[in-house]
Amino acid sequence: MRTLEVTKLRDLTGPGQTDDFGIGGTDLGAAALAPDGRLVAVFGDTFESKEAGGRGWRSPVVLFGDPASVRGNDGVRWTGSAGGSHPYAEQVVSYRHNARIGGRLGGLIGGTRITTQLPTDLITIGDQMYLHVMACEGLGNVHWTEIHRSRDNGETWESTGLSWPGGHLGGLFQMLTWELGPDGYVYALTTGFQRDKPLLLHRVPADRLLDAAAWEGWGFADGAWGWGNAPTPVLPGAFGELSLRRVGDAWWLAAFDAGNYRVDLIPMPQGPTTDLTTAERLTVIAGCGWDDEDHGCGRVAQCYGGYILPGSTPDEMHLVVSQWHTNDNWPYRAMHFRMRIGV
Repeated sequence: MRTLEVTKLRDLTGPGQTDDFGIGGTDLGAAALAPDGRLVAVFGDTFESKEAGGRGWRSPVVLFGDPASVRGNDGVRWTGSAGGSHPYAEQVVSYRHNARIGGRLGGLIGGTRITTQLPTDLITIGDQMYLHVMACEGLGNVHWTEIHRSRDNGETWESTGLSWPGGHLGGLFQMLTWELGPDGYVYALTTGFQRDKPLLLHRVPADRLLDAAAWEGWGFADGAWGWGNAPTPVLPGAFGELSLRRVGDAWWLAAFDAGNYRVDLIPMPQGPTTDLTTAERLTVIAGCGWDDEDHGCGRVAQCYGGYILPGSTPDEMHLVVSQWHTNDNWPYRAMHFRMRIGV
């Protein structure tokens, strides 16, 4: 039986934390190391005021951090932001909020209204970084997903031209997390953005990441699981944000289990094809009411997200967790939690 000690280290965003970057309220915060070694964290709908829905709306935005600060007692220290007006964090994907898109994009034809584009995860492969985003009309309505690329350590991003319709694989290829394996494959777990769907598993050779035909599913057919089959759910339930990472030599998944209102850490001893239906699950953040919060033991109202930070180890995991008070629109922030895991 593992022991678990949960500690909130700090608010990562909000007043007194990210004012210098023009960030009052924001959420999400998936993170990876850039080729130059900096920590790169990508955030969703961002506002200059602390409240969600205020002035200065943009998404996604990128902050850079000191990777050595992850394991300190004060949490991640931000060192800069992406965009043309430093230190102001600019929107790194080119589009206008609430605009109607003409022409063919993501398999759709003209007249599509895009409210916002939300990041789901980023990955570093060689000297380039890749960012997966969802083009949404309101929350939960995904028109398409798309991969963007940075050739300068996360400073600027451009579309790769690879996109999938929102309905791809029955809508189970919207929310995505990915990680590069030692075998040269990128493994990805996906679900919908409605927080009511199970997980699918996929892989693609890293050097063919942008070749849609090279992606293949992990599925059950003819009495056995195998690659190249139509993907079938690897974990039933109702999931939201996901974070698949190699931590040391081990694979771990952090998942917002919306159905059970919690964030779980799941060790994957057999790697990406671990049977997640029988895998150990460590609940590290428990959702609760606003009157029942205790961040000191991981009780967080209206919690979501849960992204594994670079620098984590199997016995000391660090997560970015989001919180949004949807009635008052504050708190609307990302927070740094440390989980010490014993045997």
